[in-house]
Amino acid sequence: MKFLITTTLFLISSSCFAQSADEPGTASGSFFIPLEKTIFYKLGDKQIPIRIQQYGNATDIVFINLHANEITSVQAAQLILESKGGTLLRIDNGNQRVIRFRLQGITYAVDPNRVFSRAGIEQNLKETGRTSEAAIDEIEKFAQRILQLISENTSCIVALHNNTNEYYSIKTYLPGNERQGDARTVYANPEQDPDDIAFTTDSILYQRMADLRYNSIWQDNEKVKKDGSLSVWCGEKGRRYINIETEHGKLRQYTAMLTSLLEILSGENK
Repeated sequence: MKFLITTTLFLISSSCFAQSADEPGTASGSFFIPLEKTIFYKLGDKQIPIRIQQYGNATDIVFINLHANEITSVQAAQLILESKGGTLLRIDNGNQRVIRFRLQGITYAVDPNRVFSRAGIEQNLKETGRTSEAAIDEIEKFAQRILQLISENTSCIVALHNNTNEYYSIKTYLPGNERQGDARTVYANPEQDPDDIAFTTDSILYQRMADLRYNSIWQDNEKVKKDGSLSVWCGEKGRRYINIETEHGKLRQYTAMLTSLLEILSGENK
């Protein structure tokens, strides 16, 4: 048996939740109290909690956090979901980006955003230390379990990421830079911090975020480097995906970008 499920009502300490809702997951005043389900997946010798928080009944948009150390993105998403409703899926890896585990007496390390293709897994294992067919097999099963938690009816997958100043930015995708070949087109706002970006597989989301003057990248779903990332998998499968990303600690900016995105998606539904 690879996984175990527990379900708990997630308690909010804010005074806004002093009143109890009639049912778990329903609105209390103008806020939703999330219902939390935890799946424990065993990767090698490591038990990895995958936490799913459901705010209200909305399930068409899934927020996903794969890097457990990128907490500003999660904090912003929770603030938004408390008022808007939706689903948050996150890997609990003890505030660490890379997942480390032992298999058959050997230690491996893998980036959980490089596990969504076999080639990507092998490449990432080589970059982080060592690889083996057994480790690749186990990580591939882990990735499939994550994908199973995203319904085929999900209209948009919203990835939650943070970065370090000048380490990864809109500049990375501009002509002459490292990942220019991954982008079909790029909008860079010189008045905005280059580390704050929206990266999407979808031309409409790209254009509408760019229209709001956010740094925006439209992934070239055919030519992008096949590195095993969730955006590449979504591009190949025709799934609508957008990564909202800011520097660590920029909660206000992150919340503003997520709010703008949800307004775009809400307008489409209307």
